[in-house]
Amino acid sequence: MAKTAAPPDPTAASSRYDRLDALRGFALVWMAGFHFCFDLFIHRLLDTRFYTDPLWIVQRTCILSLFLLCAGAGQAVATHQGQSWRRFWRRWAQIVGCAALVSAGSWWMFGPRFIYFGVLHAMALMLIVARLSAPLGRWLFPLGALALLLPQFVQHPVFDSPWLNWTGLVTRKPQTEDYVPLLPWLGVMWWGLAATRELLKRPALLAGSLPPGGRALAGLGRWSLSFYMLHQPVLIGLLQAWLYWRLRA
Repeated sequence: MAKTAAPPDPTAASSRYDRLDALRGFALVWMAGFHFCFDLFIHRLLDTRFYTDPLWIVQRTCILSLFLLCAGAGQAVATHQGQSWRRFWRRWAQIVGCAALVSAGSWWMFGPRFIYFGVLHAMALMLIVARLSAPLGRWLFPLGALALLLPQFVQHPVFDSPWLNWTGLVTRKPQTEDYVPLLPWLGVMWWGLAATRELLKRPALLAGSLPPGGRALAGLGRWSLSFYMLHQPVLIGLLQAWLYWRLRA
């Protein structure tokens, strides 16, 4: 008697998890709103203390934390699905290339305050560490806590050098428009990696249904790097076009 093929398991590992993509998409929308407010600030259209007001500092921390949690989650999914190193390096090269473009563009806009170790630069380094450390499993929870706490207790002026301040063990923050050091932020990515490895034991939690609007966020989350690179040029271009139109009106 011929065997009947088993029906596909809807919770089996797939290339994407909608809820994870939607969370990434939500972070992108929040980031775009944050950056638009920053653009208004640098064009003197928003009267605020963008660099010192807790309203903006806390938002930046939350947005960056969401991105790094999602990046760690992405590595958990990739290793769970057996992603090859070749595919990893291809995506990594895209991130490095985009980081170089961010440095060049920020040098043109901000001069000596250009971004030399921002979120994409940090991700390029952290993703290698995350990929290599993924087999540690639950040990990543205490390691993440250690990474978060270490800069509070280990600081030295030698790390204030531009060649070493990417470590995060600095005594003063460098003068740059975006600074995302390895420590403490690697801890956030490690937590995202470790937590998602646990969630993948019940994949329906990541692949379940989405609330209204969630499908659009999930679609956006699948193009995170492209959106990240394009949103500021588009926002700044639209804002400058509006300023030009208002001046001519």
